[in-house]
Amino acid sequence: MREVTTAQSPARTRGSRRTEILDAAAELFAARGFHGVSIEEIGGAVGTSGPALYRHFSGKDALLAEMLLDVSERLHTSGARRVTEAADAEQALDALLSCQIEFALSHPALITVHDRELGNVPEPARRRIRRLQRLYVEEWVTVLSELYPARSQAGLRAATHAVFGLLNSTPHSAGELPPAAMAELLRGMARAALAASQG
Repeated sequence: MREVTTAQSPARTRGSRRTEILDAAAELFAARGFHGVSIEEIGGAVGTSGPALYRHFSGKDALLAEMLLDVSERLHTSGARRVTEAADAEQALDALLSCQIEFALSHPALITVHDRELGNVPEPARRRIRRLQRLYVEEWVTVLSELYPARSQAGLRAATHAVFGLLNSTPHSAGELPPAAMAELLRGMARAALAASQG
C-alpha cells in the first residue's frame, strides 16, 4: 500500500504539546471511557499536572470535542483533496480506501472514542463533527456513483457506511497481522464488499 499523508488540521499545527495531549487522552478514553478518566490522569500521561492542561483546553469536554473535530476535519480534507487529484473514479476510490485504511490502522483508539463518546461532545461541536462526516461520506458516494451508475444514492450511501464498519474494525483486529498485510486484507475485503453490493 502506498503511503498516505493526511492533511494537517489546525489542532495538529498549533504545537506538538497540544497534539501530545490529544493523543494521550485518546488512548485513555479508549481504554477507560470518557467518564473514567480525570483531567489529572491526562496531565500525568503527558508529564504535567491536570490544572496545567487548562492552558490548552477549557476542560475535558473541550478536549474531547477538539479530538473528534480534528480527525473529522483531517479525513474530510484529505478525502476531498485525493478525489480532486485522481485521474478517474477508479483511482479516486483507491485513494479513498488508502486514506481510510491508513487512518484505521494508525488510530484505533480514536475509532473507539468516536464510537463510544460522541454523545459526550457539546452540541455545537457535535453538529460540526456530524456535518464533516456527512461531507466525507458524500465524497465516497460521488466516486461510487461513477463506478456503479445503476445503484441509487441511498444504496451507495448505505454501502459506504458498511465499508467504514469493516475498515474501522481495527480496534478489534489490529495486531493480528503485520500492518502491510492487514492493509491489503482490508483493501481486498472492502473492494469485494463494494462489488457484492452491486449484485
